[in-house]
Amino acid sequence: MSSAYVESYVVDGNELVAIGEASTKIKAVLKMLGISSDLIRRAAIVAYEAEMNLVIHGGGGSMSLEVGPGSIKILAVDTGPGIPDINKAMTEGFSTASDKIREMGFGAGMGLPNIKRNSDNFELTSEVGKGTTLKSEILLQKT
Repeated sequence: MSSAYVESYVVDGNELVAIGEASTKIKAVLKMLGISSDLIRRAAIVAYEAEMNLVIHGGGGSMSLEVGPGSIKILAVDTGPGIPDINKAMTEGFSTASDKIREMGFGAGMGLPNIKRNSDNFELTSEVGKGTTLKSEILLQKT
């Protein structure tokens, strides 16, 4: 692959039933591009968890996929309430999900740790009242 393949997706923050649409499309694109199944699995986990966070915590937002010669990059951006303590948010089991979301089986506090675990490079920035940006990169070949 000599040039980057880029796609963007809008994630509606009011549609819990639509969770998984963007990550399913990302998985299909990666299959179409001939990416290995192990890397597709990792990217699908990153995309799904990021999409969940956009809907549950960010009020919706956008996701983008960039597949270049050396890596898969997934970017998730929202303009939601932001994360006041990123270190705490990265702790397995910590969640600010509502009771309604937890009763549906979501919001176990594993999303961000799962994203980091499946990324080779991970960056999370947030500003309270302005939103959150998550960047994940999965290397196509590790050196």
